[in-house]
Amino acid sequence: MNDQGILRHIEELVNEEHELMQKKENGELQDDQHERIHQLEVQLDQCWDLLRQRRARRNAGQDPDAAQVRDPNIVEHYKQ
Repeated sequence: MNDQGILRHIEELVNEEHELMQKKENGELQDDQHERIHQLEVQLDQCWDLLRQRRARRNAGQDPDAAQVRDPNIVEHYKQ
């Protein structure tokens, strides 16, 4: 997936997350949707990480397509 594809996917995930967060604020969130919010957060972290990897590889003169999605256990434990 290229950078634009990753950004489109991020936008889709963010839109879904916003819909679910609105439901949560309105008290309309179903039990299984709590887990979906968590899944979306992890997927967003993975997508942003992949995009950063691609940009770093490109800036270093390397192939951005060699970047890979990292395990959720890795991206969820980054310090910011």
